[in-house]
Amino acid sequence: MTAGRLLGGGAPGRWLRAQPEGPAALRRAARVTVAGCAGFYPCRYGLGDSVIALYAIFGALPLSLFCRIPGGAAQRARTLLLALPAGWILVTMGTLLAVHAWAAAIGMFVVGFVIAFLTVGGPRPAGLAIAFQLFYVLPCFPPYAPGSLGSRLIGLTIGIVLAGLAERLVFPGPPPVPYRVVLADAVAAVAAYSGALADDLRSPATPATAALERQEQAERAYEAARPVRQPSTERPTSPSARDRALNQACAALWHIRGRLDRLLDGRDGKSAAPAAAALLDRVAASLRADAEALCTGTAPLRVDGLDAALGVFDASRVGERPPPPATRLLRHAMVREVATATWVATEATRIALGVRPPAGERSRPYRQVFWYAFAPAPVLWWRRLGVHLTPRSVHLQNALRTAVALAAARLLVGALDLSHGFWVLLATVSLMRTSASDTRAALRPAFLGTIAGAAVAALMLFLVGDVPAFYAALLPVLMLVGFTLGLVCGPAWMQGLFTLTFIVIFSQLSTPNWHLSEVRLTDVLIGGVVGGVASLLAWPKGGYGALRRDIGDFLARGATACRAVVTEVSGPATDEDPLRPARRAMLLADASSAQYQSERTHQYTASSGWEAALAAGHFIVYGGDFLLVRHRSEGLAPLPPAAVAALSALSERVAAMALRTADAFGTGDVAQAERTPECLPGGSHPLEVAEQLLPEVTETHLFLASVEAWLLGVSDDLSQYRRAVTGSTTA
Repeated sequence: MTAGRLLGGGAPGRWLRAQPEGPAALRRAARVTVAGCAGFYPCRYGLGDSVIALYAIFGALPLSLFCRIPGGAAQRARTLLLALPAGWILVTMGTLLAVHAWAAAIGMFVVGFVIAFLTVGGPRPAGLAIAFQLFYVLPCFPPYAPGSLGSRLIGLTIGIVLAGLAERLVFPGPPPVPYRVVLADAVAAVAAYSGALADDLRSPATPATAALERQEQAERAYEAARPVRQPSTERPTSPSARDRALNQACAALWHIRGRLDRLLDGRDGKSAAPAAAALLDRVAASLRADAEALCTGTAPLRVDGLDAALGVFDASRVGERPPPPATRLLRHAMVREVATATWVATEATRIALGVRPPAGERSRPYRQVFWYAFAPAPVLWWRRLGVHLTPRSVHLQNALRTAVALAAARLLVGALDLSHGFWVLLATVSLMRTSASDTRAALRPAFLGTIAGAAVAALMLFLVGDVPAFYAALLPVLMLVGFTLGLVCGPAWMQGLFTLTFIVIFSQLSTPNWHLSEVRLTDVLIGGVVGGVASLLAWPKGGYGALRRDIGDFLARGATACRAVVTEVSGPATDEDPLRPARRAMLLADASSAQYQSERTHQYTASSGWEAALAAGHFIVYGGDFLLVRHRSEGLAPLPPAAVAALSALSERVAAMALRTADAFGTGDVAQAERTPECLPGGSHPLEVAEQLLPEVTETHLFLASVEAWLLGVSDDLSQYRRAVTGSTTA
């Protein structure tokens, strides 16, 4: 039977099908019901063991209801089964540390922090986090009963296994679209854009209608492919080489599209550029092959056509007398950047699809760009954790906030001697958000729903009394209908129906009493208050405050990177990485951006310019990377001192502009942003110096043009922030 048939053709079925999350909510509720009841009833009424029954249903319920696990049904089931050893460890720790309230609270702090911090590892550990926390929470309350550990582990095993089977067999649903397929659409659109622009460069006098149309299509496709636009379960955010490569391919695609936009905007409509058009054609062919490979999941064959086209393109310009105008050299440098970024995108695509770089590619530049392809998985994890081991990381902040709140709630439960302390911690972990405003917004519907659910449950217990058969018959109906409505209708319904479900479960494990509703209500209120206080005291601004700080720091380090890259490329190649501080700041800024966009209470307006500021920082890092790769791989001669001096002066001006933008963004000073120059004055000074020194175009000219084009591109991106906030009252 499909979920659609289960919905039926009546009015309730039609209403549920009309809801955006209706069918998915019904499938999830059905899996929860089957997994929970299939373990609970045989253990409670067949074996007569209430401990095994409790852990069976609470082993399945958080995994099936709360966890959002990536992949299709088979992959989700495999993930749940692989989580079983972690569940055993957590239940064992909770059971043994329940000997004393302080021991349980300290364990709660450690477990809460570690589990929350490991969410830096991507959607898989993030999806399992709340279930893992509850696996420790459930057994860490009195009575201290280490003798029941065996029954608890048996029940947990039953629950997790049934949850895995339910994911695989009960309405598994359509498989999600892999991120590589979404990225393939964007790569194909940019390939078409590059081909259309090549045609325009061959016939500059004709209107660029096709190129403009392809530009719009490429922009839409790229926006749809941005990782932050994907469902949280399908984002390539893990430390694995595959996800790092997908992100690098997406970043290279962003760079390609940006350079193509500048080429299209700067067309003069007069002179043809056949060499540039040929290179853009080769770029389009390479990107089309990448798109096909990403779509099918089969790695593209290695082709050298792009390298050969780059060689022909450079050779066509070397020796030209006199050197062409600086504007043309800059345009050609942007075309070359497009080709270099395409090479990065192609190699990253191959790595993402499982191809290990051959031994011949293990040169120094290649290893610096694709270092993650040579590192073992533990090293990749350690690097990811190391980046976020700073108080500035939103992941560390969230982990500390969660750990402190759970530990405080556990101590409060012990001090008040609450009989169902599990409910307090469940409320804390489920209601606390990453900002005080979001937590406050979540508390009101949660409290209202709990009050309504407790009132209905109290009336039911008063009228029905101690009739286990009634509660046994009610439970599966309540779980199926209640969780479906809760997932569709919002948090108030979820809390109310969750309260009713909990009380029905515990009414079958002990003598039912209407006071159970009072206990549930009290526990949720206490847990919600603890979570609210923790969100208010610990980093209350959430992603809003972190985004302002981290992007400002990113741009400040980007300013330093502009100077450092120019210094590096002006002399002999070294092993230093002048972009390392900026790259680290970029990871923190990206994490803050992702958290901010996941929060409900957004304080930045559409015109606040934070995306433009973040994009400017990205251009500094990615454009600088491409320059360093070229400088180290081609063995270029040092630049003339006069050209170096002019280039250094230009980098200082760009760095100063980046610092002013960082200050304006970090402080929210709109007036300061308006005082930031629209763009750099003065034109192409370094290339003009080189033209006076060198009578014909040399490789020095070409490389100098690339460096200058990068700096001017940074300036242009920084000016986008100024234009975004001009006239805005929110920064």
